[in-house]
Amino acid sequence: MADRPAGPGRRVTGGRLRRAGGLDRGGGPGRGGGLGRRTALATTAVALLAVLVTGAVLLGQLGGVGDAQARRALGRQADLVVALYEQPAATAELRASAARVIGSQQVSLLVLEPGGTVRTTVGPFGGRWVPSLSPATLRRLAGTHRTAIVRTTVGRRVVVAARPLSDGATVLLAQPASQAQEVTSEVARKLLVACLVALAAATAVGLLLARRLARPLRALAAAAGELADGGRDVDGALALPAGGPKEIAEVADALGGLAGALATSEHRQREFLLSVSHELRTPLTAVRGFAEALADGVTPATGAADAGRVILDEALRLDRLVQDLLDLARLDADDFHVDLAPVDVARVVADAADVWRRRCAAEGVDLRVELPPDGRPVVAVTDAARLRQIVDGLAENALRVVPAGAPIVLAVRAEPPAHRLGGHAGRLPAAGKPATSEPATAEPAAGDAFASGADAGVAVVEVRDGGPGLTGDDLAVAFERSALYERYRGLRPVSTGLGLALVARLAARLGALAEARTAPEGGAAFAVRMPLVGAPPDAGAPSAGAPAAPRIGSVG
Repeated sequence: MADRPAGPGRRVTGGRLRRAGGLDRGGGPGRGGGLGRRTALATTAVALLAVLVTGAVLLGQLGGVGDAQARRALGRQADLVVALYEQPAATAELRASAARVIGSQQVSLLVLEPGGTVRTTVGPFGGRWVPSLSPATLRRLAGTHRTAIVRTTVGRRVVVAARPLSDGATVLLAQPASQAQEVTSEVARKLLVACLVALAAATAVGLLLARRLARPLRALAAAAGELADGGRDVDGALALPAGGPKEIAEVADALGGLAGALATSEHRQREFLLSVSHELRTPLTAVRGFAEALADGVTPATGAADAGRVILDEALRLDRLVQDLLDLARLDADDFHVDLAPVDVARVVADAADVWRRRCAAEGVDLRVELPPDGRPVVAVTDAARLRQIVDGLAENALRVVPAGAPIVLAVRAEPPAHRLGGHAGRLPAAGKPATSEPATAEPAAGDAFASGADAGVAVVEVRDGGPGLTGDDLAVAFERSALYERYRGLRPVSTGLGLALVARLAARLGALAEARTAPEGGAAFAVRMPLVGAPPDAGAPSAGAPAAPRIGSVG
């Protein structure tokens, strides 16, 4: 199947989503083995390490125990030989019989003179089992009562037991240490077998555990792959058996939340596209109809001017819709530029009032301006041009619905720290999450500027009106795209349905909070809250970057 485009850096091949330059999710360059294999290897490695450490410790202990046991056994034999040599009634045949018994255990019997010279030897001493002891070792053992382990002339370890006789001679028994430790060697062999069995059992348990751990993770990976391929019904894949690891359950819950958020976002996107398509089609239909009438000569000469005005009005409507869509796209872009600086927001609102006073007077609407007394500045860190754009958009929204004789209020005030806007406020919804009717407390997108300015107080720019107002349910979704537009289309004057979403997102990019509530004048009140600066500039200085007359956006 031929590849088809699927976005930047990706392509869809054979119905499966792939990353350009990569492989399927089942594996790829630079990836290690699966979790099951890694867990099994880790378990086996830990078990092997435990077996090696345990074996080394036990073998060391067994070696010491074997040496002590060999010394005690050889010492008892030496005591028996001394008793035979000291008994006058012991015959030579009895002594020879005892020497043969001792020799069968690879024990050599030496009788040393007081100076360490060997008087007699019985057994394999000097033969293939026990090489000769050095003269210095023999002199050191002569006349002593001791049991020890010494080295032969070729470096072999030998257990020796020396016992003095009454005539000044010394009985010396010698046995290779390897022969004396045959019992402990057998124990060590059995221990090795037990360790190998334990290692095999640990490996088997590790494989079972790894398979059990990897099974839900494979299910989660399959669910994530289904999400990447466009599927949203992954509840079955995320249904994990009870008693599993908590972390895996948390990942499953997170994937379930992601699937729900994606489904909600895509549903809203489809509704938004349908709404935009409808709004584009309506003016285009009017433009096309009147244009065809003009082209076909159906429109009389007296009606050409009216047809031209209709075409112009619908073209302006299309321009507003396209411009709002472009503004929304720019706000989502990483390179959207804001010029944050200390700004006297009261000056910005006063400049906007000069423009809107004439427009309101033409519509018979009473424009009121509420500024701080004595002309005190209200200085906040913001972008003056973008703030003016917000004020103009909210004023345009109010003027559209306010009847003649009703008021529109542009207000600026400074509030102390921790002051809350009263009434029912709408929250700017996070991406993929529905709006809530609780007071707006979401962190702005411009970092922690709002939190850092909280100690200095808050600057509030508010636009209120005496229009029909909004219900509590309306306030909860006021900043969602096309939410109010869909509710009131055909019931009251509306525009593109994107303006309040633009206001909320633009406020967030400025590090401010956008709020909606019921106005004391009976209509709706929209406010933007931003942190005050600690040391305001000179009140007579012009506001930084205050625009003369930016583009007036359409809202609602």
